[in-house]
Amino acid sequence: MTRAHRVLGIVAVIGLIAGCGGSGSGGGSGSGSSSGSSGGSSSGSIGGSSGSSSGSGSGCESGACGRVTAVAAGGSQTCALLSGGTVECWGTNVNGQLGNGTSTGPETCADGSVCSTTPVAVSGLSGVTAISAGSNFTCALISGGTVQCWGDDTDGELGAGTGAGAETCNSLPCSTTPVAVSGLSGVAAISAGSNYACALLSGGTVQCWGFNYHGDLGDGTTTQTPTPVAVSGLGGVTAITAGADHTCALLSGSTVECWGNNTVGQLGNGMTTGPQNCNGAACSMTPVAVPGLTGVTTISAGGGNDTCALLSGGTVECWGDNGSGELGNGATTGPQSCPGDNPCSTTPIAVTGLSGVTAISAGFGQACALLAHGTVECWGQNEAGELGDGMSMGPQTCGVAGNSLPCSTTPVAVSGLTGATAVYAGGSSQTCALLSDGTVECWGYNEEGELGDGTTTGPQLCDGLTCSTTPVAVTGL
Repeated sequence: MTRAHRVLGIVAVIGLIAGCGGSGSGGGSGSGSSSGSSGGSSSGSIGGSSGSSSGSGSGCESGACGRVTAVAAGGSQTCALLSGGTVECWGTNVNGQLGNGTSTGPETCADGSVCSTTPVAVSGLSGVTAISAGSNFTCALISGGTVQCWGDDTDGELGAGTGAGAETCNSLPCSTTPVAVSGLSGVAAISAGSNYACALLSGGTVQCWGFNYHGDLGDGTTTQTPTPVAVSGLGGVTAITAGADHTCALLSGSTVECWGNNTVGQLGNGMTTGPQNCNGAACSMTPVAVPGLTGVTTISAGGGNDTCALLSGGTVECWGDNGSGELGNGATTGPQSCPGDNPCSTTPIAVTGLSGVTAISAGFGQACALLAHGTVECWGQNEAGELGDGMSMGPQTCGVAGNSLPCSTTPVAVSGLTGATAVYAGGSSQTCALLSDGTVECWGYNEEGELGDGTTTGPQLCDGLTCSTTPVAVTGL
């Protein structure tokens, strides 16, 4: 299966780098500390700086933070939050994802699209405390508790109201520079999904905006809205994480509630038949509890259709789609079968052989865990080198007949990576790690400059496309 055949959804994850002034969120999901996760992906949480990408670990114990404090991995763009409160992005720019005031470059990448293979500054953005990247857009949390977004606005994901995407990028409404999310204040954390986003307010409630076809916004409807609406009946929230088209919230009692699409059990409520129907798909338009899950410290919803939770004992449990081995339970055949013969689990199951975890991040079809000693292990799909283990052809094969792909159903170590303080798996096919010196390394696809190493020519080929199956340094960060 090639990248062009995928349906992308990204999530953001939250994190706090100890001693550094900012944290980020990213669509994916990046994760560090156990204060919260996304994601994408990724998740955001109350307490300290917040964001959808997350970071944790030793970080800045020496008292000298590096230049980068957090990362957000989106569809084919990646962004970094810098210690001075500004943001730089790299990768595709066809929908204004780089936020630099253009959608015309500055380069042409391997697949013929406009892009930048190295970080460029987002125009007019300062005082940023967190970032979260969606499929083709990115949002930033500003120090005063407001939010600004840029990129694609086809589904109202910029949250700035009707007509906010006054520009046109690739024949679609967009904004190539940040615009303010309408009527939103007192925000403590943000998390961007595929083409919608959510904000956690300081009072523990949640508001969302954008695409709502599967009840993504949690307001009891399937009506799309370009401005924030309140998630129904939800309070006491400490962290949020937005996935492809489902969202989860971590509550103050360390339990989890989710809403949105439920066709492969991504709500974790033991069902794939509802409890409601959203435009022909099983869903819940309001939050439902994930049963049997307690002691949760971090959550991260994959850019595909799965969610993972980090438990207080340092273990991880996941639920939802398992077609790429993203549940990490050593199997590709279930434990259940969801509609369309998709392997899945409608309730949380343990990731095999994983302990001592300090942070998690779920991506499109893969997930990663940051371990206490600064290394990273990943599991799930591996056709683009997303697992970072030096392979793109295994070590196993996942999927259903006629739609198989390389994968690992159990965690494998990211090759040569040490000193990591956060991991961000929210990208469509790229994963990044923030290191203790404030630099960033990424791995996976590189057709559109997603790795930020100044090239789109490799250093390898994965499924016929340029990639790196091991970490490479992002240039100039």
